[in-house]
Amino acid sequence: MKKRWMSLYVENEVGVLARVSGLFSGKCYNLRSLTVGETQDPTISRMTICVDSDDATFEQIKKQLNQFIEVIKVVDLTNVPVHMKEILYLKILTANDKERSFAYRISEVFGGKVVDMGRSGILMECLQTETKNDDLIRLVSKEFTNIEVVRGGSVAIESISISDR
Repeated sequence: MKKRWMSLYVENEVGVLARVSGLFSGKCYNLRSLTVGETQDPTISRMTICVDSDDATFEQIKKQLNQFIEVIKVVDLTNVPVHMKEILYLKILTANDKERSFAYRISEVFGGKVVDMGRSGILMECLQTETKNDDLIRLVSKEFTNIEVVRGGSVAIESISISDR
């Protein structure tokens, strides 16, 4: 099993997300991440999907997705140079002044920023790779007991500089 990434260009219509996610649930494929947004053309959306699978299963997934009428294009990003980020919000619910200061420094080290702070808590925003966000969560979890984590799925785009060579 290997982490696989793909990008789907689909018609921006009601029910397309349900059909795509239904394929994964119907075949018992586990989605690790699924992010959807409009492209420069408001009639087309782009989905960035991550799934754990072997080679044969992944090929089957791509073939099945290509059969959907609403799917315009399937792009396998697994072995392609990409720029990829995931958004993370991490809330430390209870922290004294010293702990909030420490959390602020942690956020800076991980390339995040503090976007909200109160008397007893702090809210960080971090736009990093999934792995870096995992590391941030692991560190904050060791230092603080009362936290809340919200993660968005990763978005990815093929690299320009490497693919032009």
